[in-house]
Amino acid sequence: MFPERFSNLPAYAFPRLRALLDPHAPAPAHAADVLHMTIGEPRHAFPDFVGAVLAENVAGFGKYPPNEGTPELRVAIADWAKRRYGVTLDAETQIMPLNGSREGLYNAAMALCPEQKAGQRPVILTPNPFYQVYMIAAISVAAEPVFVPATEATGHLPDCAGLPEEVLNRTAMAYICSPANPQGAIASADYWRELIRLAEKYDFRIVADECYSEIYRDAPPTGALEIAAELGADPERVVLINSLSKRSNLPGLRSGFIAGGPQSIARIKQLRAYSGAPLPLPLQKVSEKVWADEAHVEENRALYQAKYTVADEVFADVPGYAGPEAGFFLWLPVADGETAALKAWQETAVRVLPGAYLSRDVAGDNPGQGYIRVAMVAPIDDMRRGLTRLRDCLYEVR
Repeated sequence: MFPERFSNLPAYAFPRLRALLDPHAPAPAHAADVLHMTIGEPRHAFPDFVGAVLAENVAGFGKYPPNEGTPELRVAIADWAKRRYGVTLDAETQIMPLNGSREGLYNAAMALCPEQKAGQRPVILTPNPFYQVYMIAAISVAAEPVFVPATEATGHLPDCAGLPEEVLNRTAMAYICSPANPQGAIASADYWRELIRLAEKYDFRIVADECYSEIYRDAPPTGALEIAAELGADPERVVLINSLSKRSNLPGLRSGFIAGGPQSIARIKQLRAYSGAPLPLPLQKVSEKVWADEAHVEENRALYQAKYTVADEVFADVPGYAGPEAGFFLWLPVADGETAALKAWQETAVRVLPGAYLSRDVAGDNPGQGYIRVAMVAPIDDMRRGLTRLRDCLYEVR
């Protein structure tokens, strides 16, 4: 016997990609220069002090870490939120360090989504395309995932206000990713204001996934918590999730945090106490130092800003190209994502991800079908070479 609620899940994006590409060999001309541009795994250097801090605290592996995180780490996160967003968070009651942001994105639904909303099955809104944990979190709590198109027509962010009244009345939570993965769109202050007012009207909670918030072209993206504070919204209305993976090139550290109202964080802490795995103490000490340092973040951001310039140059004459506002993905228009990804692999030895693998079909339409996602994480010269191959292979440019 197995649970039926997971029986219709498609294969995850990367196994699907391997099934699509691996039976085929790349062209001999490029076989010795395979370029992987699929996964969003940062390859810039992480802060050089990480090793020393880890070594100084290695004895901490001999202790169980506190469920709620060390006081020092929670203060470091609260200090960062104050610097970054101008919001004051109580380090004792409004912040919990995470073992990677995915833990928080999943457990937010587990801990905070009610069994019913308006006497009916609750709805959890997710953008479409989306980070796949949003959907599985909704399914796990027996909520109905409603996939809200995040397309060019909506500025690549979900138009939740355009949903039917019946759906909004049942909505318990809404996941919003800003800057968006995969499109790189930024939720403006006005977007957050409208969404928070909508959430207040229909009494649902916003889960703001801001993991790409420190990689941007010009101005830092507005955060959901700062607009919630400006509006005087219910403190439980928004929970924020962020991590060190992209900001600090530390995806393997698995270090993030969730912040929100005291009641929300208390429930998440309680769930973690029963079923979670807090970050080991030496990694918490590293995280404390990394959240407190901005110099390496500025250097990292400058590297990505140089990559934006390269991408804009390479695709300048490609119809429909729009460089991302933030993050490190390109969302490139093609006739069909799977066909384009296979063609690129076979002819250029560049691996990219079909956009449909990050989306769900709704009424026969998949908003990712006509795109490929390209990760700009490789060294800039490798990236330029890969993007040039993609352009010459997939587009007719005069």
